[in-house]
Order: sequence, then C-alpha cells, then structure tokens
Amino acid sequence: MISVIVPTYNEEANIASCLESLCNQTLPRERYEIIVVDGNSKDATREIAERYADLVFVQTSKKVGGARNDGAKAAKGEIIATTDADCIIPPDWLERIEADFAGHQDAVQVFGLVYPKEKGIKNAISLALANFFSRVGALTHTIYYTLGCNTAFRRNVFLQVGMYRCIDAGDDLEIARRTRKVGTVLLDPKLRVAFDMRRYEQFGTLTSLWEWIAIVVRGGDSETYSYSKREYK
Repeated sequence: MISVIVPTYNEEANIASCLESLCNQTLPRERYEIIVVDGNSKDATREIAERYADLVFVQTSKKVGGARNDGAKAAKGEIIATTDADCIIPPDWLERIEADFAGHQDAVQVFGLVYPKEKGIKNAISLALANFFSRVGALTHTIYYTLGCNTAFRRNVFLQVGMYRCIDAGDDLEIARRTRKVGTVLLDPKLRVAFDMRRYEQFGTLTSLWEWIAIVVRGGDSETYSYSKREYK
C-alpha cells in the first residue's frame, strides 16, 4: 500500500480539487490511502477533506514538516508519498511511484518535477528554473531539489533518517541530504504535478529558490540556524 500525506491549513478553496485528483488514480483505490493532516484550519478544510480522505486529523507537531511526520506515523503503507493541498495530481502519479520503487530496489526516495497551475510565461519560466535545478542536482549528485509536493519514500527509511525537520522552509530539500546516505534518491522526470504559484508570487521566484538552496547547503539544522517566519496567503 501507498500512503499519501497531504498537509493543510485554510485550504478550503483548493483541497477538493487536490483530493479529487488523488481519488482518480490509475492505481486501484484499495492499494492506497489518503491522509490529510490539518494545521487546525479556521475554515471548512477538514470538513471538505473528510469527503475524500481515509483519515483526517489535526497535527500535533510543528510546521508543515511536522504535519507530514504526523501523517507518516499514522500511515499503513510501505511507501509514503507527499503532496500539497493546492496541487493537482495526474492520474498515473501513484502508479508511476510504485513502478519506480519496484524497478529500482536501491531507491529510498523518488521525486519528480512541477509545472504551473496558472498560465503565463512568467510562471512557466519560474518552474522551468526549478526543474533545471532538479535535473542538474540529480545528474551531479549534489543538491536534490525534492519538493514536498512531489516526492515519495520507503517508509522504513523515512522513519530511520528521522523524518522531516520542523523548520520554516527547505525541509523538503534538506531531507534528501539524509536519505541519500542510505540509498539512491531517484529523479523521475515524468513524475509531474501541477503546482500552485501563489507562494512564488508572494515571495518572488529567486528569493524562494535561494532560501531553499541556502538551507540545504547549511545543512538544515533547525537548532543551529534561524529562519524567517512566514505568513502564507
């Protein structure tokens, strides 16, 4: 079984579309579960999520990384897949994740690329840059640009390496520094999800990319480094 973890907070405008796309996978529904871990939303996020997900609960750990960790602890699957509540997932996403792990026994983490939900040349260029970092990093075995909206782990390795760091940003990139010490971190360029651009638009593409990369380079130690506290729209 694959367990899909979706962290949420005040996502009533997006969560239904995300979960509908997860319910319409080519992988039979009985072979995966959907777990929504909510940051105590003030809107109808949890009520909407309960129409689709197998399990919905309020997180007890801090930040988005902590929400993913809470979901993994409750998961039944041998594979943990993570995405974001404002993403749209293609129908073959889980089937491709399953095939990637089956075809690469040394793989402990699989990740893919992103494309913008919103149209426009600026958005296309922004994510082309992010995908460029993903490809170059994977090719050179340096920085693994493993965005939390499109990544999956063998559950035993995820728990073994200590799961996500509970930091403000870059937790999804930092974890690959630890998983790669255990096995292969595999990029599947055909594993793609539709990515919401609102945070790139809010903070700026280059600022967001630089912040994430800087955290990875520094090691992502939340007890050593101080990160700016963000309020997302």
